[in-house]
Amino acid sequence: MSAENTLQMIAQSRRLGPPAAYRTKSHVPSPEAYHALYRESIEFPERFWNRIADELVWQARGETVIEGDMPDFRFFPGSFINVCENCVDRWAADPHFANKVALFFEGENGERRALTYRQLHGEVQRCANALISLGLQPGDVVSVYMQNLPETFVVLLACLRTGILYNTVFAGFSPEALRERIVSSGAKLVVCANGSYRRGKVLRLKETVDRALEDVTTVRHVVVLRRVPDLETPMTPGRDLDYDHLMAGARRVHEPARLECNAPGLLIFTSGTSGKPKGIVHAGGGFLLGTYAYTKYQLDLRPEDVYWNTADIGWLTSHIFVLVGGLACGVTTILYEGALDHPHPGRLYEIIERYRVNKLFSAPTAYRMLMKHGEDISHRYDLSSLELMASVGEPLNPEAWHWLYRVVGGGRAVINNTWGQTETGGTPLASLPGAIDMKPGSCGVPFFGHAVDVVDAGGQPVPDGVPGFLVIRNVFPTLARDVYGDRDRYVNSYFSQMPGMYFTGDSAVRDADGHFWVLGRVDDVINVSGHRISTMELESSLIQHPAVVEAAVVGQPDEVRGQVPVAFVTLDKGYRPGPDLEDALKAQVVHDIGSFARPERVFFVEAMPKTRSGKIIRRMLREILRDGEVHGDRTGLEDAEILDRLVADITER
Repeated sequence: MSAENTLQMIAQSRRLGPPAAYRTKSHVPSPEAYHALYRESIEFPERFWNRIADELVWQARGETVIEGDMPDFRFFPGSFINVCENCVDRWAADPHFANKVALFFEGENGERRALTYRQLHGEVQRCANALISLGLQPGDVVSVYMQNLPETFVVLLACLRTGILYNTVFAGFSPEALRERIVSSGAKLVVCANGSYRRGKVLRLKETVDRALEDVTTVRHVVVLRRVPDLETPMTPGRDLDYDHLMAGARRVHEPARLECNAPGLLIFTSGTSGKPKGIVHAGGGFLLGTYAYTKYQLDLRPEDVYWNTADIGWLTSHIFVLVGGLACGVTTILYEGALDHPHPGRLYEIIERYRVNKLFSAPTAYRMLMKHGEDISHRYDLSSLELMASVGEPLNPEAWHWLYRVVGGGRAVINNTWGQTETGGTPLASLPGAIDMKPGSCGVPFFGHAVDVVDAGGQPVPDGVPGFLVIRNVFPTLARDVYGDRDRYVNSYFSQMPGMYFTGDSAVRDADGHFWVLGRVDDVINVSGHRISTMELESSLIQHPAVVEAAVVGQPDEVRGQVPVAFVTLDKGYRPGPDLEDALKAQVVHDIGSFARPERVFFVEAMPKTRSGKIIRRMLREILRDGEVHGDRTGLEDAEILDRLVADITER
């Protein structure tokens, strides 16, 4: 992106402050409070993290807060803490919380359930004993292939309670994707549902597991939850066990295991946006420490909130802000199984109205889906309970931001657009919603204890308004501790480019107010005839056209200009592709940015290749353009079936 266009984009973004009523009940109620606490957290990080630790329950806690530096570091070394105890036990033991609803569940098929903290505590203890009865020990890996269900949370909390390392796999991945994760992690147990409801259909998850386990020798047992009671479910004698039968025979009391703060707690694979997925290892205690802080301050979560994070449990966002962060804050949270616009386009609004949700967290793709369905649908529901809407994943473009603010939030709800990665285990950039003014398109400001910076190729800071590499200069509790089974890949991927810093792989710019604007992956910057332009800027221009629902831009090699931009767009149902529309979209980019940025081609496609977290996998678009096929890893796709159609659409034109 050229500096001129970057500054223009930032200058056009007006600042919007949170309502005064919101500020008064925010954990950080003013800019002065944020800046004072941020300075302290950077200058005296031990003091800051000690205060956060004071709010948690420890089994044993030493005096050392931080030991070592990148890539070998530890938080509270030699101290012991159990994640499950902090998320469940302490609330179940409190008479003010014990009978409070921890989880409201709603299925796409209309089923509704609720679990109080006391009930959740009982289920988790039985599940912990069930896992141990199968011979599992701390450090063993369990692969969990389930959708958003209360039982899924019970299994994961039981793993955190016992020190068993879990790996969730999105319940929609192919047998090949599931097999790769099982084999790479050496999982000894798979827990799955027999089926899942999705857009009125039943997905046969157990059959996918059976295909994935062909010739896999490490898995001793498969525990099957019969989510769909009348679904014929194949069971392998001696290997497969029924979840309900296993739970019925388990002892009801299990004390939380004594776990060192830096012991591995969970394993989650990156989504395959670049090459073979990496098994990212997060420390259990460190993950709790950081996610509790992110969730408390960035979402202003309080026990009285009714909170809905729409993320699938196969995406780390759900672990950060719901399973660990949300429950550690003692809130009531909602789990939803199925598509957010099924069986009707107002489904998301309906759930907000029914439960009086006041904090909503979703992905830009979901918010743009609401836009696509139109404003009239939102008027049929009472959305007045909403106080905050957060976003993470793809950039939330300004047009969608303003629509969300006006239509869904009624011009009164705070919008918090955040930035984070699987590797960061949280969102190092976000607005502190009661303290920092909102800027549509911005990812906010650095979180406490995170020294975020924008630097040049030599690691030196660049001036405000100048794009550069996004880095984090200090360690923080949720930063990934390893790539499972491949320490060299961990070090080389994140710490070799700029020694002494965490290299995010993203480009960004910081404005004069200290807000950060994340522009995309470093390899998503195109150099056209000497002009460096971010794909985000091109995509933002294209999506402003009323015909365009979604846009992705990649660079294609060109002998004369070095690279030329090529655009891929999905259209609103009221528009048809054709040469006239292609010319109009090219003209829009020229008008917004300049003639040098004119796309060489515009491909109209039915859908984009995306990860489950909603990120467009531009690497695949580049491979199709170059070779007519996808060579690299494709296991991270939300919908693998679109690839053949996409290849045909592009190569035929």
